[in-house]
Amino acid sequence: MALLRHIPFLRAVLWHSLTAFGGPQGHLGMMMKTFVHRRKDVTEAELLEYNGFCQLLPGASSTQTLALIGYKRGGYSLAVLTLFIWITPACTLMGALSFLLDYFNDKNQVIGAFKFIKPMAIGFIAYSAIKILNVAIHNTITRVILVVGAAATFLFFKTPWIFPALIIAAGIATNFSNKRIPQQEKLVKKIKWVNLFLFTACFALAGYLSETATRNNWENRKAFNLFEHSYRNGSLVFGGGDVLMPLLYEQYVTRPSSKRIIANKRDVLKMTQSDFLTGSGMVRALPGPVFSIAAFTGGMTMRSDGISAQLMGIIIGAIGIFLPSAFLVLFFFPVWSYVKRFAVVFRSLEGINAAVAGILFGATAYLMKDHFLNSAANSYLPVQWLVVIGTILLLRINKIPSPFIVALIFLLGLLLH
Repeated sequence: MALLRHIPFLRAVLWHSLTAFGGPQGHLGMMMKTFVHRRKDVTEAELLEYNGFCQLLPGASSTQTLALIGYKRGGYSLAVLTLFIWITPACTLMGALSFLLDYFNDKNQVIGAFKFIKPMAIGFIAYSAIKILNVAIHNTITRVILVVGAAATFLFFKTPWIFPALIIAAGIATNFSNKRIPQQEKLVKKIKWVNLFLFTACFALAGYLSETATRNNWENRKAFNLFEHSYRNGSLVFGGGDVLMPLLYEQYVTRPSSKRIIANKRDVLKMTQSDFLTGSGMVRALPGPVFSIAAFTGGMTMRSDGISAQLMGIIIGAIGIFLPSAFLVLFFFPVWSYVKRFAVVFRSLEGINAAVAGILFGATAYLMKDHFLNSAANSYLPVQWLVVIGTILLLRINKIPSPFIVALIFLLGLLLH
């Protein structure tokens, strides 16, 4: 019975998973529209806090943020269910791509059908940046953090350390003032250390089994190797999908062709450069988390062993990449909920919120520069700008749900293809 009352929320999560484009920053704008303004599952301040906290952790930040919304509503069980519903559509689509890749006559044409999705995502990011100004920016220090954060994000957008560095620096900056005092103490749930234990145990066990399977030439050694590769990358990546892509490229494209691997005649997991680039292009065009690329790479690296092995690769790749994010966020957030009662951490929230606002404005500027200076976008330049502006205006009309805006932009892309 407890689950029944959460069905409307889970239905909203499913819709979000089918319409959330644009990576972590774009996802945040859609979360604000759906879970703050329309459903009121969390407040703007809570969403900012969740997002800022997740920027400090490795893994898929938008996945972790959404899991925390579920955690607030129904504890650990709903958080896990929320995460499962969120990642399933994207992983299913990317897994299916590993089967269908050879049937595409023109891979660029398939990706081209999504030509207006990126400017729409930019509109979502700009909308969320504008909306949180009243919540995050209200004095001189937060204005300074906003400007510095936006500039740093614009200049170092693809640098993995920039987001956690900005969050930490902003939290330190607002501690130079002692005007703010901590909120009243609240009872928090008992911290479950088992999540940290499971994270550490999985990390160590995955490495041990992968190496043992390779040395002893186990029949299913590739499955153990794949889980280790996915789990390790999901555990150590800061900065989201833009940082994950080069790591997976090195793992499955560059490393297999290295002199050392060739000399040792090791049968490692591998895929072609062309296939990887196609998958990385498609995952940006599809809704859901960018980390779902691991379902595609898992399927592609295992498909030479047959259909059953390919299906297993899709599942292992998806589980391996997202499992660390779940373990980390569901362990550290209860800890965060406890320590934020202390003055030094409570005052940091002011700077963290301002840094998130700066990151969103910087991301908007960077993505606009990156997209509109691209020759492929110039052929429809006036329409591209109209999509950005139109998305922002439609979002400000609270009665229009995000999925309808996405459907409208996708239809426009089909009509002008």
